[in-house]
Amino acid sequence: MNPIVFAIPVFVASILLEVWIAHRRGAKAYDTADALTSLHLGVLSQITGLFAKLATLGIYVAVFEQWRFTTLPANSVWVWAGALLAYDFFYYWAHRMGHEVAVLWAAHVVHHSSEFYNLSTALRQTSSGWLFGWFFYLPMALAGVPPMVMVGVALIDLLYQYWVHTEMVGRLGWMDRVFVTPSNHRVHHGQNDYCIDRNYGGILILWDRLFGTFADERDDEKIIYGVRSPLRSLNPLWANLHYYADLWQSTAQAKGWRKKVQVWLAPPGAWTGEPLGHFDDAQFQHYRPHTPAPAAAYGILQFALLAPCVMQLIALAPSLPLPSLVLYAALIAASTLSLGALLEGRRLGARIEQARGVVLGLAFALLPDWFGYEAPLLLRATVLALSLGAAVWLEKNIKTHQWETT
Repeated sequence: MNPIVFAIPVFVASILLEVWIAHRRGAKAYDTADALTSLHLGVLSQITGLFAKLATLGIYVAVFEQWRFTTLPANSVWVWAGALLAYDFFYYWAHRMGHEVAVLWAAHVVHHSSEFYNLSTALRQTSSGWLFGWFFYLPMALAGVPPMVMVGVALIDLLYQYWVHTEMVGRLGWMDRVFVTPSNHRVHHGQNDYCIDRNYGGILILWDRLFGTFADERDDEKIIYGVRSPLRSLNPLWANLHYYADLWQSTAQAKGWRKKVQVWLAPPGAWTGEPLGHFDDAQFQHYRPHTPAPAAAYGILQFALLAPCVMQLIALAPSLPLPSLVLYAALIAASTLSLGALLEGRRLGARIEQARGVVLGLAFALLPDWFGYEAPLLLRATVLALSLGAAVWLEKNIKTHQWETT
């Protein structure tokens, strides 16, 4: 079974623990709408990954089968250790290019779009990174790293990076000099001048020290997280597409084919010839969406109902018929979009979300099975009651709170 199924409860529990610790310390580490958006983006990333891996892993397997120079044993600890080291090296370059090539940044910018830095930010992942990311790891296929080992070390590298997305852990002494740690990675997510294009490592920060991209966290300068051109949206689809839209718009404005190519392949914004401006933290303003308190509470409840569905989808993906897989994935993806509109305080979004919640609640309760799962009567009744009750409660709050008209 996909290990992510078991990781999701750990993610949720650790986020709740971090919220509690931050509250005890009086730290403003979380914004509910922002955190839920990060979780929605993580869900979308997992959904697209179910389909994208068919292509990306397929390419790796094809190269491994046809052009590998040798065959490394999958049962060797040394092969696994060497593969993890190699993967982390290639990850450094994939990550670095994700910041230095505009079309790659269009995918990676999703991860940097939050203006908060917490464990939920780690789950704010792209849905389009698979388009080009696979290319960087093909040398491992040529070297004879078995696909099973490749998948395993990729997962290890990814899961390691989860815990470094926090402000609750300070400096860690010698670990900061060798490994990627919260201190090192906070710099990477900053938009301060000294933070830009620094600390790309996945597990080892040694790559940054070796290739000149390391920057130490400064005690005398507060890190401001996010990107210079902020997203200012809670729509997970737009979060994935907005920079591609910017690239197309810039392409239309660029004069001559050389400039048009630079729009996509040069560093972000470099085609204009204008240097990146100085960051003035005094001018920075957090994005504060108009999220009514009832919408935030409703969003938390709905994610609690959505998370088990995501786990079921990931677990059943290899065995589900393709039409069922596509339908289930579409329902979950549509749910994240609907909830995003709700969190932005849009009255229309609230109405759509009411309908979505009721329809899916009725479907879960009345259908013979839910994508192969025959739920007990008590669970069916509970989900239906929660769905109907939430819709009624939301209706009451639509009338008593200020909402956007669109």
